[in-house]
Order: sequence, then structure tokens, then C-alpha cells
Amino acid sequence: MSVFASLVERLADLLQPLFGASAAAAAIVLFTALVRLLVHPLSRAAARGQKARAELQPRIAELRRKHAKNPERLQRAVLELHAEEKVSPLSGCLPSLCQLPAFFLLYHLFSSSTIGGEANELLSHRLLAAPLGGRWSDALGDGGLLGGAGVVYVALFAVVAGVAAFSYRLTKRSMAERPVLPAGDGEAVPGMGAITKVVPFMSFFTLVTVAVVPLAAALYVVTSTTWSAVERAVLHR
Repeated sequence: MSVFASLVERLADLLQPLFGASAAAAAIVLFTALVRLLVHPLSRAAARGQKARAELQPRIAELRRKHAKNPERLQRAVLELHAEEKVSPLSGCLPSLCQLPAFFLLYHLFSSSTIGGEANELLSHRLLAAPLGGRWSDALGDGGLLGGAGVVYVALFAVVAGVAAFSYRLTKRSMAERPVLPAGDGEAVPGMGAITKVVPFMSFFTLVTVAVVPLAAALYVVTSTTWSAVERAVLHR
């Protein structure tokens, strides 16, 4: 924690001439961009994997018809098909999983009053009028929606809503272009109807995350979500 705190402080010192009192916030955005840049090869692999899995859908549908009465044999056959085509069903999860440590590190760093037995000086940093260690509820209690901190959160919510709407359109278009084939005899895969209705709205859940975590972690989420939306638009075109 102390090593990471020093890293953020040094980045903030470097950016201070450009961003002034908001240099630490800018350092978090830069740190997030660096994390996403490191994870980008995995994102590219995940995009290729998604396209490959979509191309396997007709063959998987055929396996469902063939082994409709033997779920265990069906599962083995699907796994064998993925292994044969060198497609990992979990490849799409890797970019998100690799980012979790960075997110939780920021969360704990800006939720702790002390680091290494000393006062956490990072909590004194702000994004405009909003403390990086504060939350949405704190902003509402200190000036309300139109107070200094409240306006910062309103701007973040607007960015997240815009990115979520963009991601919603991308997801709907992707699902329309690569629909899930029926399991057999024209029947839909059990539970898939509900999933396809919920998936496009997943991006909007980011609004809840931004509202409940410290502002520093919220900046990470907003930056990472925006990066993901742009990345998806480029990789899946």
C-alpha cells in the first residue's frame, strides 16, 4: 500500500504543473490508462475468442441436437470442440479479472486513514471541490446536488450514462449480428431469453459502483469503462 501510495504521489507531483490541485485525480486516470494498456493484448485475444465462439454456434447447436438426452455427454463434446478449435470459453473474463487488483488497491488506498502507520496524505487530494476519499453520499451532505462536490459527481454520472448508452447500442448490435441459436427442435436454450434481455443493461450498473465507492476508485471505474467502450467499438467492428 505504501509503495503504491508513493507511486500515486510521484505521478501527482509530475502532473501538478498541468492540473494543479487535481493532479492526484489526473494521476489516477493516467494509472488506469496504463493498466488498460497492459491488459489490451488480453482484450484483443478476448475479442478474437468471442468471434471464434460465435462461429462455433452452429456446431454447438448440432451437438445439442445430437446429445439432447445426455447432458454430461453434451458438456464433454462442447469442451472437446473448444479444445479442438483452441477457443477458451473463459477468455472474455480475463481482461476484467486482471483489472480487479488495481481497482481494489485504489479502493483500499483511499478508504484507509493511515498507511504504514502514518496519516494517509492522499485523502487530502481533490478533484476540483470533491475529496478523492469521499463518496456520493458525502457530496450530498456537503452542499447537495449542486454543491462543489455534487457537481463533480453529476459530471461523472453524465459520462457514465453516456458510455453506458453507447455500450448498450454496441451490445444490442452484437447480439443481433450473432444471435444464440436454438438448442434443438426450435426450442431456445433454457434461461437464455432472460440473459439476452439483461446483458445490454449491464453497463448501466456502473452508475451504482460510482455512487458507493471512494471518488478515486470511481475515477478508475469511469476511465476503465470509457476505455472498454472505445476498445470494443474498435475490436468488434
